Amino acid sequence: MTRCLTTTRRIRRVLRRVEFFQGTLAQQSEIEDVRIFDTTLRDGEQSPRTSFSYEEKRDIADTLDDMGTHVIEAGFPVNSDAEFEAVSDIAASTDTTTCGLARVVDKDIEAALDSGVDMVHTFVSTSDVQLADSMHASREEAVERAVRSVERVRDAGVEVMFSPMDATRTDEAFLIEVVEAVSDAGVDWINLPDTCGVATPTRFARMVETVCEHTDARIDVHAHDDFGLASANAMAGFEAGAAQAQVSVNGIGERAGNAAYEEVVMSAESLYGVDTGIDTTRITELARIVEQASDIPVPANKPVVGRNAFSHESGIHAAGVIENADTFEPGVMTPEMVGATREFVLGKHTGTHSVRKRLADIGFDPSDAEVREVTRRVKDHGAEKERIDDSTLEVFARDVGVPHENEREEEVRA
Repeated sequence: MTRCLTTTRRIRRVLRRVEFFQGTLAQQSEIEDVRIFDTTLRDGEQSPRTSFSYEEKRDIADTLDDMGTHVIEAGFPVNSDAEFEAVSDIAASTDTTTCGLARVVDKDIEAALDSGVDMVHTFVSTSDVQLADSMHASREEAVERAVRSVERVRDAGVEVMFSPMDATRTDEAFLIEVVEAVSDAGVDWINLPDTCGVATPTRFARMVETVCEHTDARIDVHAHDDFGLASANAMAGFEAGAAQAQVSVNGIGERAGNAAYEEVVMSAESLYGVDTGIDTTRITELARIVEQASDIPVPANKPVVGRNAFSHESGIHAAGVIENADTFEPGVMTPEMVGATREFVLGKHTGTHSVRKRLADIGFDPSDAEVREVTRRVKDHGAEKERIDDSTLEVFARDVGVPHENEREEEVRA
């Protein structure tokens, strides 16, 4: 059975809060459509020292499915009996398109087809260094195996994606030869992987444009983060004509990881104004699920899902955000959009505005002089790298003699 390549399940969405279009946002979007291919369960699990249990795989897949992710690469079916079972069960239980990875090897292709996935993603090395020292094959053999594998999947009536692995280090003329060969064989998708993370956005975009000129297949991109450019390269791929990007939650994956699900989705939604159809309000929840399952901590300064992403300590920044969050946050992305909360952190850099707000939040009504004194104590405590939570702040407030609203109510009753 041949499946539609463009079907996307629509879900109820929370509208973006966009109050202004200034600076770089005051331009027409370069992107019209964005599809998300999630490879957390495949490339993400290839992170060193990472292994998902069967239950964790199902939980992650179910969440991705519920959020409206376009494709879930469920795993590498030929890898083991347990992997085959997990891929098969995910394929059977999810509504979205599921994908299984396969080398250009007959047993891999058959295992992927037998697992019941909707799409088979097959790949072969195309860079000279990988052909010589990893595959131990010639260019001619690589093309032959690629074409044969694409034809086998196509004949089975399943969507087929082909990746010329290490595309960004492949001779351009040979890359075009491979692309044209699999296109003639009936490939549905061509994935362009920056396998070793050496692409830059402008160069990657040029490669995507070049490949688009030599195929009618839809283009998918897969960027690695060795130089911290993976998400930027994914967005450059979309600008250049790619229809889909492969990402992983929290950016986990081989070496430095992949383009991050949360970064690419929110860049598309907030910076380019593209409705991806994904429920972004569950992004933080998804990030925590994968963080726990992978045992890879999310850095505090991680974009979108790090604990500092919507946190403020600096007095100038906090004062501005208290007045209007758009002053020192993107404006087109709010914590509510990704299921997070804004936090005003107390510490060495805290100003009086944050202290007054936090005191009010815990029921105190300070005078200006009392706010200044409590702020001094907060700064001194923070300079010693001591944690300042609400209980610490309450101690400071009572030491200074700040009245609590409960005490005022008792005085009124008396």
